[in-house]
Amino acid sequence: MTALLSRLFIKDRDNVASPKVRGAYGMLFGAVGIFLNIILFGFKLAAGLISGSIAITADALNNIADSGSSAVTLIGFKLAGKKPDPTHPFGHGRMEYISGLIVSMAILLMGFELGITSVQKIFNPSDIDFSVIIIIILAVSILVKLAMFFDGLHTAKLIDSPAIKATAKDSVNDAVTTTVVLISTVLSHFTDFNADAWGGCIVALFILYSGFGAAKDTISPLLGQKPDEALVKSINAIVLSSPAVLGVHDLIVHDYGPGRMIVSLHAEVSASADILETHDIIDNIERELAEKLGCHAVIHMDPIVTDDDSVAETRDKVAALLKEHIDARLSIHDFRMVVGPTHTNLIFDVVVPFDIKISDGELEREISVLIKTLDENYFAVVDFDRAYA
Repeated sequence: MTALLSRLFIKDRDNVASPKVRGAYGMLFGAVGIFLNIILFGFKLAAGLISGSIAITADALNNIADSGSSAVTLIGFKLAGKKPDPTHPFGHGRMEYISGLIVSMAILLMGFELGITSVQKIFNPSDIDFSVIIIIILAVSILVKLAMFFDGLHTAKLIDSPAIKATAKDSVNDAVTTTVVLISTVLSHFTDFNADAWGGCIVALFILYSGFGAAKDTISPLLGQKPDEALVKSINAIVLSSPAVLGVHDLIVHDYGPGRMIVSLHAEVSASADILETHDIIDNIERELAEKLGCHAVIHMDPIVTDDDSVAETRDKVAALLKEHIDARLSIHDFRMVVGPTHTNLIFDVVVPFDIKISDGELEREISVLIKTLDENYFAVVDFDRAYA
């Protein structure tokens, strides 16, 4: 539906990397959701009131809540599309994540309320009126919700939107919900089993489970989740494609909402190379990252000695010692040797995984002891980094 309407209402609709185009898709998807959910609410509410079914009435209320969720999604994309201002220099892109979180909270609330009502109906059952029109309304509602689910999945994948993905999950929940309501309505009519109440309980549990999943998908980027592995590989591939770059470390991806990404990293370059020429190469890499990945890139140059065999050999020995005696995941960078009259300082950074249990102080003492096994006159000067990507 959204893809079809985008041909009429979205200019340059194939340029999904543009925040303006993404916002247009999000607002169009939200408007379609509001329209369809209001129609479904009207028909289901009438069916629920006529039949006296708590499950059908609750399903109708779920649709009006979905209409509100679609409105939240629409408003979220509208706000996310606002340009940066002095108060928010990185833009308002995270409003899309916040709108997705609000949708997931609405899902959880609906599941909780439906669960309470269904449990009460178990202990206080009532007769359900049955008619073919009610069955037709429920069946059509299932088909509409499945269509909205697939439309949401397609749109979410097209513009990489967690908010629309959360809404799509809610649509498939609604399809399952209405299916259970349909089955329970038929069973309640043809048997003495209180299927209406038990069906409502099953639906409530399913909605709660889905709500928790949707909340997790939107909370993670707000908290600052680890960047996608494919993105990290792409960044490394672009940076390391230049012969002037000898290594990459301290990569951090700052996510300020879809289409608003800032990348910072350190690039190891030869200390003997011309600094102006190397700086020009780094500028070109930053521009390439911006063009290919749609991000703002900041690269810090770390000069390393490349023409001293003893430095390279010592570096390899230190790296091997750390991997063998402390943790195989440890890596080092920015390795330098400063030779003095009485001792030699080995200066380097160590990248430490977050789940290593020992403290930085303990780790530094272990490294100092290991360095001494290479030469009694070696002293370790260590900084510790964390792997953010």
